[in-house]
Amino acid sequence: MKKLFITAAFMVAMAGAANAQRYCVIDTKYILESIPEYKDSQKKLDAVAEQWQKEIDVKFQDVDKMYKSYQAEQVMLTEELKRKREDEIVAKEKEAKDLQKKRFGYEGDLFKKREELVKPIQDKIYNAIQKLSASRMYDFVLDKSGGTTVIFSDPKLDKSEEILRALGVKK
Repeated sequence: MKKLFITAAFMVAMAGAANAQRYCVIDTKYILESIPEYKDSQKKLDAVAEQWQKEIDVKFQDVDKMYKSYQAEQVMLTEELKRKREDEIVAKEKEAKDLQKKRFGYEGDLFKKREELVKPIQDKIYNAIQKLSASRMYDFVLDKSGGTTVIFSDPKLDKSEEILRALGVKK
């Protein structure tokens, strides 16, 4: 009987503690897309990526031309010249792939450019979220932008507009 009472008291205490937790839901994707500075940064990133992709495409086109030329002349070349041309083609292709990796690979130039342009905006948002959380005493702030983090959220819990007001984007 005593164990049952202690267990029931523990369950009531845990239920009360669970209800005492305060949380809100935000949508960081919506917040980012509502900030003009972010849109400008995205346009700059897209322009840089497009320029770099054109540069890489030209290098791969050069490799393709070299290969087609080699195929057309292959029957007339000595074994030594064949090997030399094959080595040149392989070297040119490696150069193009290395440039592609340098520009678009993991922690490549595009990643660094994104860090340079977008990270300060993300830091502002994070600071605004921290201020809101501290002032409202939220225990949890959930982000629904990923889609898998929150399956359902009551719209009245979404504080994205408040974050935008705190950032001075909306009044």
